[in-house]
Amino acid sequence: MVKMLPEEQIAQIKQQLIQQIDSTFPEDKKEFAKQQIEAMNSEQLEEFLKQNKLIKTQTTQVPQTQQEPQTQQSIFRNIVSGQISSSKIDENKYAIAVLEINPVSKGHTILIPKQEATSVEKIPQPVFSLAKKVSKKIKSKLKPKEVKISSSNAFGEFIINVFPVYENESLNSQRYHADETELQELQRKLEKKTIKKIIK
Repeated sequence: MVKMLPEEQIAQIKQQLIQQIDSTFPEDKKEFAKQQIEAMNSEQLEEFLKQNKLIKTQTTQVPQTQQEPQTQQSIFRNIVSGQISSSKIDENKYAIAVLEINPVSKGHTILIPKQEATSVEKIPQPVFSLAKKVSKKIKSKLKPKEVKISSSNAFGEFIINVFPVYENESLNSQRYHADETELQELQRKLEKKTIKKIIK
């Protein structure tokens, strides 16, 4: 069994990944990518590194250029596969809807296609149907002025953002880090309820 990485190494690895992001990512995607890395706890970071073959049992060295494209795409794939934990509120055959950990507003949800979509055109129509369903739920439970649905490109793939507007929020608004308590509370309010059928 591989020991958990010490805190100093966790900080060092995060710093290395952030340096890679600074030097290789487009300007408009740097902040989002860095927030995702910073938000990972030690277990999530270690699992992320293992999945992408960025660490081995005896080393924590982060390889450079040959792994960069994969690093850009892997966080969403790992959320879909369950390798990285998330606050899921709904899903269908084509996508999962999870609460954004660095939202622009309370209740900001991202829909991640289960098959990577490299363009908006490649996002299946049922993903947009799920987005509308989540939008109605947010409107009903959180009472914002309106709920906006917008696509965005991060880590080399397209996702759908569903976010409530309480004042004048947009995807370019200042983001904040949602703590575990807020995410759990929102998940309880918004998650899909499973109705158990009673068989007599």
